Amino acid sequence: MKRKTTALCLPLAALLGLGGCTMAPRYVRPEPPVPAGWPSGPAYQAQQENRSARQVAELPWQEFFVDQQLQKLIGMALTNNRDLRIAALNIERSRAQYRIQRAELLPQFDATGAGTLQRVPETISSTGQSEETHQYSVGLGVSSYELDLSGRVQSLKDQALEQYLATEQARRTVQISLVAEVVTSYLNLAADRERLHLARETLTAQQATQQLMQRRFEVGASSELDLRQAQTRLDAARVDVARYTTLVAQDENALNLVVGTAAPAELLPQALSETLTAVQDIAPGLPSEVLLRRPDVLAAENLLKGYNANIGAARAAFFPRITLTGSVGVGSDELSGLFTDGSGAWAFAPKIVLPIFHGGSLWASLRVSEADRDIAVARYEKTIQTAFREVADALARRGTIDEQLAARQSLTGALATSHRLSRVRYEKGVDSYLAVLDAQRSLYGAQQELIATRLTRLLNLVTLYKVLGGGGEVAPPSQTP
Repeated sequence: MKRKTTALCLPLAALLGLGGCTMAPRYVRPEPPVPAGWPSGPAYQAQQENRSARQVAELPWQEFFVDQQLQKLIGMALTNNRDLRIAALNIERSRAQYRIQRAELLPQFDATGAGTLQRVPETISSTGQSEETHQYSVGLGVSSYELDLSGRVQSLKDQALEQYLATEQARRTVQISLVAEVVTSYLNLAADRERLHLARETLTAQQATQQLMQRRFEVGASSELDLRQAQTRLDAARVDVARYTTLVAQDENALNLVVGTAAPAELLPQALSETLTAVQDIAPGLPSEVLLRRPDVLAAENLLKGYNANIGAARAAFFPRITLTGSVGVGSDELSGLFTDGSGAWAFAPKIVLPIFHGGSLWASLRVSEADRDIAVARYEKTIQTAFREVADALARRGTIDEQLAARQSLTGALATSHRLSRVRYEKGVDSYLAVLDAQRSLYGAQQELIATRLTRLLNLVTLYKVLGGGGEVAPPSQTP
């Protein structure tokens, strides 16, 4: 029996060594359909090439967002956020799916045991007498193992691997977006809290002014028009306080959602002016170096490689498919005789299927796989173009925001001086109270716009972090999950 088992296993092992080739086309990465450099012009700062600088994607996010309170919130989000959790579970599912497909490259061995008891009545027995038969068997077998001589199973395995790698890149995309969203929510809350504080200060000042104008009106030192104008500014301040109170509450709710749990009060910002150094600046690097490392671009390339592998599977469908079924074991009509001399049994049943006529379905399947590959190429190129546009837009904002901020600061200072002088002129009777109100309204609007411009500058840095590929503590995906 040992000699027969060896005779069966040796040819099987030899045939297994023939697999592993594929008929997929050789993959060549498409050239990026974008310029070699970032746009230039009045809206852009001059960019200096620095090939020795570390890639943005290689830097941990802690080097971009240096505020300790903000770092703790980001850490909480990476632990608790449900979107990131779903992305991680998708990776586990894709890894398991890949392992299922990879297992098809190897034969599956099953141990079997069977027993059959049968009675044949005398009415149908060949001997004219009732018969009882007993059969017992124990064996080890291979069921329908496909010899992958044309690489069909290997191509399907490669496609499953690229799908897994694309899922890993999708998780990185979710993480980068999550970090950026936490910082955005944090800065929006800081800005709205500062706006609320400014509105409350204005309300307090307007209440004092309205009370003063009321007393002046009662003694005849001021007209009713001045009194009503003061009341108008007071009501406007009350509206702003109510509006920013609502926005602050909504900002807190948004931050809690993205963090995945209630953010501790001690980690929340009090004012935007306290967070102006929470975000570091970023050097953009070169398009070809940056864009091809973005996780969404890498995911699109993984999917393209997967569709390229599918072409190999479609081509292999034109060639014969060989499947093997075999078993080796023992059998007897009694349990006690299963392992005695002469009880050995084996079976070997190779099968070959040669496609002859399928109504053109095989050619159609090949055309579909080639069209899918071409569509994936177009999507990959579109992803790169979209990434280039996002970075270019962020650089355009970056190139002008400092000038806008400087102008806003100068304007706010000038309006503060104008407001002070208008009050002096009103108190000396040179101007009407309408001039004071107009100067006060302009100063308040400028202060709010200054907060908005500071927020825009910080959010622009967050956007650059995101569109340049972010940074994290994620190891690159394994090629053999």
